[in-house]
Amino acid sequence: MHKKIILFLLFAFTAGATAFSQEFLRKDKHYVDTATFMIWASPNFSMQFPFGNGYLASTFNFNYSAGLEVTMKTASNWTLDLAFNYSFGSKIRKMPKDILGDMWFTYPDEAGAPVVFNRDGNNAMVLSYEGRYWYFGATVGKIFALSRWQNSGLWLKFGAGYFGHKIHFTDAYELFPQIAQNSYRLGYDQRSSGIALNQFFGYLFMQKRRVLSFYAGIEIWEIFSKPDRGFIFSGDLAGPTNNLPRKFSGLLGVKIGWILPFYEKKRVTTFYTY
Repeated sequence: MHKKIILFLLFAFTAGATAFSQEFLRKDKHYVDTATFMIWASPNFSMQFPFGNGYLASTFNFNYSAGLEVTMKTASNWTLDLAFNYSFGSKIRKMPKDILGDMWFTYPDEAGAPVVFNRDGNNAMVLSYEGRYWYFGATVGKIFALSRWQNSGLWLKFGAGYFGHKIHFTDAYELFPQIAQNSYRLGYDQRSSGIALNQFFGYLFMQKRRVLSFYAGIEIWEIFSKPDRGFIFSGDLAGPTNNLPRKFSGLLGVKIGWILPFYEKKRVTTFYTY
């Protein structure tokens, strides 16, 4: 179901971008945007769904991702990106007992709900947690122009870099010494990291007013991660981590970005008819 939603959004984005660019072509039919050397930055936003049987996919659900890329494009429409992404908002698939271990206490009788006791001995559950990911890497791509707007077109990219993920705990009032920052928390956050590959397929529209330019498409990630803490306190991974294998997880998502131009070598040609 999630894949169908993503494919529908991809089709809507691509069709909308193509129609948008064609409308500009119709209004300015004598303008030719010649392919040229450019440098830009692009803040971007993604919605992603995990798949596979690795540590990320078995622990986390749907997430959001915000990122920043710096892109260099050649006159022949090859692109090189340096990218950073930070993902958040991912709910945890695992049961609380698998995350919190013996902190997650159930009363002997079935009348009481499971609780976590804070430092005052109260059982108010004000502890929350979610998935957080981060990525640093680079991509190489190619823009395939479909019209005389030669800086625009279908954009295909392949990338690689470092990817990390963990369970992020929120203890705003520091009531839970069991997960104190930089202490016991390190045994519960199940932090993992490794090499990630990614592919992007979408449409880039470079408007005549460059600051109004954007891109949209679908992005796929292949993540090969393993736990990088020395010891995990809870769940099916409890124990030393040095012998745990590297596992595959994937992310499938829709991505949109806004282009902020830094530099352009002007090569614009305008034709006039008489």
